[in-house]
Amino acid sequence: MHPSLYIPALALLGFGIPTLAQQQDTKDLTQLLQSNKNLSEFTTLLTSYGDIYANLSFQSGVTILAPNNDAFNKIPYSSLGPAFEANQSQIVRSVLQYHILPGIHPPGSYNGSFSFDQTWLQNTSYTNVTGGQVVGGVQQAGEVNIFTSGMGSRSTLVTPVCDALANSPVVQMWIMLTMHVQNLQFTGGIVHVIDTFLIPPQTFIQTVPQFNLTAAGGAVENASLADYITTHPDLTVFVPRNEAFQALGSTLESLPSQQLQRILNYHVVNASTVGYSSNLPNGTILRTRSGQSLTITFTSNSLFVNQARVIQQDLLLSNGVMHVIDNFLDPDAPSATANPELPTAPPLIQGTSLSENVVPFTSFLPTSVTSFDTASATPTGTFGVSDIGKGTSGFGTASASATSMHTSTKKKSAAEKVESSRTALTVAGGLLGALCWTVGLL
Repeated sequence: MHPSLYIPALALLGFGIPTLAQQQDTKDLTQLLQSNKNLSEFTTLLTSYGDIYANLSFQSGVTILAPNNDAFNKIPYSSLGPAFEANQSQIVRSVLQYHILPGIHPPGSYNGSFSFDQTWLQNTSYTNVTGGQVVGGVQQAGEVNIFTSGMGSRSTLVTPVCDALANSPVVQMWIMLTMHVQNLQFTGGIVHVIDTFLIPPQTFIQTVPQFNLTAAGGAVENASLADYITTHPDLTVFVPRNEAFQALGSTLESLPSQQLQRILNYHVVNASTVGYSSNLPNGTILRTRSGQSLTITFTSNSLFVNQARVIQQDLLLSNGVMHVIDNFLDPDAPSATANPELPTAPPLIQGTSLSENVVPFTSFLPTSVTSFDTASATPTGTFGVSDIGKGTSGFGTASASATSMHTSTKKKSAAEKVESSRTALTVAGGLLGALCWTVGLL
């Protein structure tokens, strides 16, 4: 069939191109996965962990972030590669749990500000965040939904298309023009298709090299704070960039360990709530481990902690979050305030700057930092790099029996937004179909 005839044919049948969510909203999880060939690798992975799969099949309100087949092809080139290659089932299990969110989170429920949703990853061997490790979600320009995870990884929601039309250039054009509804419905919730695996957040010491924060990592090791910052639950850490350490020269390196600890502890907040940016409104007062307070200021479209500008927000850790700041915080100057007119405030702690090539404390950072600890486990299911490409197999017998679907209470009018988007898409599909029909006759 000529490409220009695909959409008109569908438009005549339903006055618009129905999304897969519309076509399959009555299917149970097994039926939904079996009918989407682009999720065949994910299906193989999921069904190899029978307990998780069976639990999902009986859920009545859950969101699954399902990596498509292309995402599986990226595994060998990511930090997940070694765990999959070695069939480390407990690590892979934690990765799978990290892709499952309690509650219904449609694309339209996200906006331009990050929200952080808990996941099924609660195993304390891999996370120490109360209520479960989180994934960040935001909707960027063009209604593109992005999820952020450990090591700064980003995953993009992609629009699912039925297999028969996946290669149609006209349908691809339609997808580009209608990016509103990107979830597949099943009786227990929804499935979002993503293009890259989420990576469970790692420890502070494992994460800082990824963002060129080697001085901070080395200083924490030198001050004997690594165990605390790595294992204590629900931490928020404000991390000075390497340039901030260089600006103080040898001052910090020459400090007695107790004094260095005091300064570093002023950058660490231990509270009942992790300080994600969404939890830090203007004027927030935070109590640090050193005992003094920090003040959060939002001004001139920038976030500040005391006088330091936050230059990178919400880098997820296994036990909380870290924010990168451009300057040191001084426990002897807790009343220091933001000056948004300055690109970078002058250091409050005095020192002589070092050469750009000299980064203090870096030598204390472990020379071998792996992304995932080697987990010893008795496999209850295995899925390795060698399994990629084998497609769907071993479907469980569990089927979804729940018929109700709950809308997450933390997102406003999500159901209405999705329903409105569906209506718009139906009309758009019909109009585009008519246009393509006309072009096809010319």
